[in-house]
Amino acid sequence: MKTVDYIALCLVIIGAINWGLIGFLGFDLVRVIFGDMTWVSRVIYAVVGIAGLYALSYFGRLRNE
Repeated sequence: MKTVDYIALCLVIIGAINWGLIGFLGFDLVRVIFGDMTWVSRVIYAVVGIAGLYALSYFGRLRNE
């Protein structure tokens, strides 16, 4: 895998863990660390979202292997 793939996968995993914490415990780790919708937390959410969209390309690559 390319370096970008590993970075995207790590960001998707971090996002999944945060969503799991929100769903199971009502605890938003990004909000606790960086504040309630500060520009930093918005950038983090946006980067994780972009990584998730990029990770969709994994399906096409898996089919080709």
